[in-house]
Amino acid sequence: MSAMSNSNWSRRSLFRAAAGMAAAGSLAACGGNNGRGGGSGSGVALTQYFHAYGEQGTEQAVKKYAKAYDKAAVTTQWITSADFESKLFATLLTDNAPDLFEFHPQIQLIKSGQVADLTDVIAPVKDDFNPADITSHTVDGKIYGVRMIDDPQFFFYRRSLLEKAKVDVPTTLDELAEAAARLTTGKVKGLYMGDDLHSVIDTMIWSAGADHLTEKNEIAYHTPGVIEGIKKMRELFTSGHLLLGAPTASWDPSSLNQGLCAIQFCGMWAMPAIQTALGDDWGVFPFPKTIDSGKQSVYNGGWSMFVNAKGKNVEAAKEYVKWLWIDEKKYQEEWATSFGFHIPPRTSIARTATKLKSGNAAEGVRLFNEFGHFDNIAWTQAMRTSLEDVFANSVRKDMDPEAALDKADTAVDRELKKLFG
Repeated sequence: MSAMSNSNWSRRSLFRAAAGMAAAGSLAACGGNNGRGGGSGSGVALTQYFHAYGEQGTEQAVKKYAKAYDKAAVTTQWITSADFESKLFATLLTDNAPDLFEFHPQIQLIKSGQVADLTDVIAPVKDDFNPADITSHTVDGKIYGVRMIDDPQFFFYRRSLLEKAKVDVPTTLDELAEAAARLTTGKVKGLYMGDDLHSVIDTMIWSAGADHLTEKNEIAYHTPGVIEGIKKMRELFTSGHLLLGAPTASWDPSSLNQGLCAIQFCGMWAMPAIQTALGDDWGVFPFPKTIDSGKQSVYNGGWSMFVNAKGKNVEAAKEYVKWLWIDEKKYQEEWATSFGFHIPPRTSIARTATKLKSGNAAEGVRLFNEFGHFDNIAWTQAMRTSLEDVFANSVRKDMDPEAALDKADTAVDRELKKLFG
């Protein structure tokens, strides 16, 4: 069971694209049916937008939660994954905008007044949330958005293939490249990280001991270690040991499950599907150190619920968010662990989530706690695109990394000036 639907797109980057476009006002407004049904509840009608998760039962679960709420009639728009971001951000510009929607923390949404301040909803239980989830949703002391799930991402590997090739689990990027070479045989490639390698940009930077921005919102990624990492990624890309042109994107574990590769970068959501396909013949490890002075890293993705501050029913929407994502802990645990595996952002729920207590799931939680990095709300889509351009130019093509990073610096500085003066 894949973590998402089978359209071949990036689980992370595609969703972010529209946030930058909407903030710039470049999406055309469009109408269309907003899906508000009559509902049997007395009082207000609310509409919520979700992207189509691939795990079986997720749509039914979201609709079950909505039906159980008796203070409003809540209608769910379950939107095809590939269409989600364009539909969401186009509709937010119209009278048919949803009252609530899931997305990732983005400073543009806050600066444009699109999302409501949820500090009063979260404050009573703030200490029960992973502190990093609070930080990544906070601007000027106010909290925007309630984290629903945390999605750590790491490398998954076939134990038997590494044992057969006498390959140890890599702890450095050089060792990963060497492992990819030794694990590549006639039908199997050593390593799969997606065709464009975008899913590992962040982890490569962190594993080089760098970061995207400093605490003062200045460029922090342009370091000798990152330059060295880009050169190593270029060598990997041209080595012939990477799986390129796979049938499914790297968020889907099918390539590993079907034996197309020995190691794959993917997310914790895929664990039940991998367990079903491979039994116990697999393990996980963090992104290895880019350079000797770096540190292994794990990217923590995830999804959050936001209230449309420009909607007609802001207070009613906030009440529903409080009921479902703050009060109803039983539903929160079910959402995090009964379909794919995700880490509950609430400490009290994570502590009792039995499915995450053993085997590779427990190891994933350990890696998340020891090596995890969260989104920086000030790191915008335009900034993200600038580093994707660095990979396009220096990893997939052969541009000098220093020149490519200089070009990125110009774009990032422009964004930083827009946001912070």
